[in-house]
Amino acid sequence: MLELNRDVVDIAEARRWAGSALPQLHEDDLLDVQLIVTELVSNVYDHGEFPARLTLRTPRDAVRIEVEDSSTIPPVLKPSSPHSARGRGLVLVDQLAREWGVTEQPSGKAVWAVVPRTDGV
Repeated sequence: MLELNRDVVDIAEARRWAGSALPQLHEDDLLDVQLIVTELVSNVYDHGEFPARLTLRTPRDAVRIEVEDSSTIPPVLKPSSPHSARGRGLVLVDQLAREWGVTEQPSGKAVWAVVPRTDGV
């Protein structure tokens, strides 16, 4: 688990942590995981509340990325425009993940995504 610090927005740290937590993952799968980590963690800094944390779980055929924060407001998947400077994060998550969603929690929410593993491990 990686605790996210409200004072330091370091998305690169979250990506590096994901890479070090999943050394056995095939490079293509790791890139998908790291992109989703980037988007979900960025959403916490842009729209969430602290405390917040990032967790990775590895069931046999997938990686489950989960970002918890203290806000109860769920993210909304909106169509993106080629002219928009931002707003494509959940579109990317939706395209890369086998499934994704939001789970209400007593102290906020968890936004999660499941990325299939192609390495067959």
